[in-house]
Amino acid sequence: MLKEFLEQIIKQIVDNPKQMKINEVNGETICIYELRVASGDHGKVIGKHGQNAHSIRLLLNAVAAKMNKRVILEIID
Repeated sequence: MLKEFLEQIIKQIVDNPKQMKINEVNGETICIYELRVASGDHGKVIGKHGQNAHSIRLLLNAVAAKMNKRVILEIID
């Protein structure tokens, strides 16, 4: 559920959604998502001063809190 939510958010931001890859590592109480996007889209996902990345993480954590989980989003070059 969280992975699909993250995919929908990122698809709206990037120019090349087909080059987007999300690797999910699940634990009992924590989920780690490794996000890879095309080099031209990297700046769009992070945003000015990291505001987009912060907002995405905030949304993910809000949804995960309802499931009693914690989320870490890593944006990989």
